[in-house]
Amino acid sequence: MKLWQKDKAALAAVEKFTVGNDREMDAYLAPFDVLGSLAHITMLQSIGLLEAAELDILKKELRNIYSEIAAGDFVLEEGVEDIHSQVELLLTRRLGEVGKKIHSGRSRNDQVLVDVKLFLRHELQTLVTEVKALFDLLQQKSEEYKQHLLPGYTHLQIAMPSSFGLWFGAYAESLVDDLTVLQSAYKVVNKNPLGSAAGYGSSFPLNRKMTTALLGFEDLNYNVVYAQMGRGKTEKIVSFALAGIAGTLAKMAMDACLFMNQNFGFISFPDELTTGSSIMPHKKNPDVWELIRSHGNKLQALPNEITMMITNLPSGYHRDLQLLKENLFPAFDTLKDCLRMSRLMLEHVKVREGILDDSKYQYLFSVEVVNKLVLEGMPFREAYKKVGMDIEKGEFAPGTAISHTHEGSIGNLCTTQIAQMMDEVLKGFSFEKVDKAVEELLK
Repeated sequence: MKLWQKDKAALAAVEKFTVGNDREMDAYLAPFDVLGSLAHITMLQSIGLLEAAELDILKKELRNIYSEIAAGDFVLEEGVEDIHSQVELLLTRRLGEVGKKIHSGRSRNDQVLVDVKLFLRHELQTLVTEVKALFDLLQQKSEEYKQHLLPGYTHLQIAMPSSFGLWFGAYAESLVDDLTVLQSAYKVVNKNPLGSAAGYGSSFPLNRKMTTALLGFEDLNYNVVYAQMGRGKTEKIVSFALAGIAGTLAKMAMDACLFMNQNFGFISFPDELTTGSSIMPHKKNPDVWELIRSHGNKLQALPNEITMMITNLPSGYHRDLQLLKENLFPAFDTLKDCLRMSRLMLEHVKVREGILDDSKYQYLFSVEVVNKLVLEGMPFREAYKKVGMDIEKGEFAPGTAISHTHEGSIGNLCTTQIAQMMDEVLKGFSFEKVDKAVEELLK
């Protein structure tokens, strides 16, 4: 029997279609459903809807269920509609009638909402840890290879001298901006919708600020209608944050694929990190980078997918929102895998030295020569024209000395300043507060 079921059972085909893959997606939410219930029943007792003794036994059993979930011993039984019903069923089976009291003052709608927000909050925190690990490695490589020059390109044509210090550092700073966007998403996620019920509040005297504090949320979604409207919007905002990180990884992966190509030959990797060909014994294919690139591009499509799924929905709950889980939830694992594999590859990257000694890169230094003439007193337009004519006549013979001193250039990478920017972004997250709240609920 389902919580919403009336006298007539739904046709099997309708039930199968409406449930879809939701049972599988509920596995992501299991521990967070228990956390939400722990906070909710604590609040119910404070307003007289549970006795103190009832609260104690419910808390104890909910913590047992949480441990079962963590140990992998929790299953959604056949015939049970969803994770929320399974938890309530276990409580009722083990504790009797008191187990049925945990649903008072909330709807399935706000129960799902709080579960999703707790899940997203947890995943964003884990993601920040993975991004920071890659950032630290890129910063390390930036310093390690700051003297190693390589050609810079515009329009995929040889342009000006660059360095591996600049290349690694560029992606490190890109991740700073990516986490700035992710922090905004985290702030949207970290608001409590519990108590909005079906989207129109409750006649029970709920203490929503209490559940907010118990769950470690920064604040409430105050308006109960907006709390429900936030479903879909929250997922879309989070997807944009994931897409930003994915875009950084996809671009870096494309660079790596180019730089590995024998016509470039700038970097290489151990054989065990590349793949071969079934008929060409010389091949060392960048399959890892190619898959990171493809996963990254796929994740960049995620905001559009979610946007189209929620476009033109009126306020209130709609079953359309159920499908968002299928698009968004697995995306976290994919992105974390890409971050970890990027680290694995870069930890073992080998950078070729003396790349610019090749004569085909001599024109890289044309701007250096122009600037030298300007520093000696020649007007820029005249210097530009002179160097251009020398190149046309085949008389261009540049030196290869480089002196870039301004902030963020080859000779002044500003690694320390970029690290400080990252530290400032990380301070904007309230992870300690959240961790402490969850720890208290599970004591």
